[in-house]
Amino acid sequence: MELQDIRRITIIGAGQMGHQIAMLCALGGFETTIQDVQENALKQAEQKLQGIMDKWVQKGKLSDDQKAAAFSRLSFTTSLEEAASKADFIIEAIVEKLDVKKEVFTKLDQLAPVHAILATNSSTIVNSLIAEVTTRPEKVVNMHFFFPPLVMDCVEVVMSEQTSDETARLTMQVSKKINRTAVLLKKEISGFIANRILGALQREAVSLYEEGIADFKDIDIICRKALNHPIGPFELMDLSGIDVGYFVMEQRFKETGDPADKPFPCIEEKVKAGHLGRKTGKGWYEYNREGVKG
Repeated sequence: MELQDIRRITIIGAGQMGHQIAMLCALGGFETTIQDVQENALKQAEQKLQGIMDKWVQKGKLSDDQKAAAFSRLSFTTSLEEAASKADFIIEAIVEKLDVKKEVFTKLDQLAPVHAILATNSSTIVNSLIAEVTTRPEKVVNMHFFFPPLVMDCVEVVMSEQTSDETARLTMQVSKKINRTAVLLKKEISGFIANRILGALQREAVSLYEEGIADFKDIDIICRKALNHPIGPFELMDLSGIDVGYFVMEQRFKETGDPADKPFPCIEEKVKAGHLGRKTGKGWYEYNREGVKG
């Protein structure tokens, strides 16, 4: 298969990652379908994308015709069969839980054409753990976008021992066509590159907080002012979703059994309380309707 053979891309999951990945694909010229089990999630996804693209037009990043063309290539459905049956390339962007991903990939393997590549946007779960439930492990690959995908110009493409060179090559080429810089990892490792580095920073920051060394706000200030980071680790947790980080730590702990990988008590408390960051209006910080710290 060559890049020109990939015409239709399906995104599974209309959440904060999925809908933006879908728009990248539509802007890149692919016929793109977003699938989600919740009709309301699809409606919200379309509204958010309309708002983002309107701003791009206002800023001159996109013409009205380009916006209209992208939306003409974008469709929404709650039917997994409809979304997968004609797809050449599928990107899963659902919750970071291995059992849920396995369930979805089992269905995708049955519904998608035999030539279709099955990619996961997982930020930490290696694709070999998912590929084992399919009959096409050579066509399964990690394609990890960064939040928010329409802003962040980076994709980690990760091969397992079974991922074929063709699958990796095509995934890199798709990344380029949707205007994203891709980096190829030829060996699996939990957390890949960015999240391993980021995770080390986050673990140290939370440890300092839990030990009472400094308040989380002060730790964020030091990271911004002294280390010149654009955002502090606690602010970043709020932005990406505290539950997302929690599931990542939980999954890694299951894989390694290392107590150092276990989610911190303060993180677990926030998840159980439903204080997940910006998306719930409260996390480490509180936010008003405009998303500004209150």
